[in-house]
Amino acid sequence: MPVHRPGPIRPRRLFLVALLLSAFSLLHPAAASAAEVPETPDATATPARGSAHMGMGVVAHDGQDGLPAGTRATQAEGVDVASYQGNVSWSTLWNSGVRWAYTKASEGTSYRNPYFSQQYTGSYDVGMIRGAYHFATPDTSSGATQADYFVDSGGGWYGDGRTLPGTLDIEWNPYGDACFGKSQSAMVTWIRDFLNQYKARTGRQAVIYTATNWWTQCTGNYGGFSANPLWIARYASTAGTLPAGWSSYTMWQYTSSGPTVGDHDRFNGALDRVQALAGG
Repeated sequence: MPVHRPGPIRPRRLFLVALLLSAFSLLHPAAASAAEVPETPDATATPARGSAHMGMGVVAHDGQDGLPAGTRATQAEGVDVASYQGNVSWSTLWNSGVRWAYTKASEGTSYRNPYFSQQYTGSYDVGMIRGAYHFATPDTSSGATQADYFVDSGGGWYGDGRTLPGTLDIEWNPYGDACFGKSQSAMVTWIRDFLNQYKARTGRQAVIYTATNWWTQCTGNYGGFSANPLWIARYASTAGTLPAGWSSYTMWQYTSSGPTVGDHDRFNGALDRVQALAGG
C-alpha cells in the first residue's frame, strides 16, 4: 500500500502563495504599503480645550512680516509661555537678555496650567519680573466668573515690585466662532465684567492682550478701555494700527518663532518701565 508523503507539496504551495502576493503588490502598490504609512493628523481638527495660548491665531488671521528694529536697551525683552512649552529653561532666556515673562495660569473655568509653578516661579527665581495671563472663553461663563477663577489659579497681584498685573488674553476663538458667538456689544460687556472683577479682587487694572483685527471684528473697535495697559499682538516690523482708545501700547508680542521660547515680546520702554508697571 503506498504511503502519502505531504512534505514535498508544502513548499510548492508556499511558493505559489508568495508568487500571487508579489503579483498583487505590483498591481496594487498602495495597498501593499498602506500599513507602513502612518495616518496624517487632520490639521483642521479642533484643538483640545485648555490648549489655547497667546497668539494662537495671529499667523492664520494676520500673517507675519518681518521683525522689529531697535535694541533691548530701549525696549525690554520678554516672553510668554504656556503648558505646551513644558519646563522652560529660564536661565537660558535670562542669559539671552530676557527680563520679563508672562505665564498662562488658566483658561475658562475648567483649566489650570500644570506647568504654572515651574514657569511662573522659575522666571522669578532667575531674576525676571513676572506675571500671569488668562485665556478667555466668553462662550463658557461670565467675565466676572472667569476673573475669579484666574485670580484663584495664580493670576493675582503682589506688591513685591516684581509681579506684573494679570493679563486678559482675548483673541480669536480656536474652538469655534471667532467671536465666541457673541455680538459686539455683548463682547464689550463680557470684557468689562472681567476687568471690573479683576480690579475688585487685586486693586490693579488688568492688561488687555489682543490683536487689532480681532478687536475691530468682535468689539466693533470699542475705545473705552484705555485705562488698561494694552498688549498688542502683531508679527511684523512695527506694531501697526492700535485698537481704538489706545494711543500707544505697553507690550507688543512681535513673533512666535523666537529662540528657546517661540513667543517673544517687547516692552514699550526700558526695564525701569517694566519695574514701574510691576510696582503699581
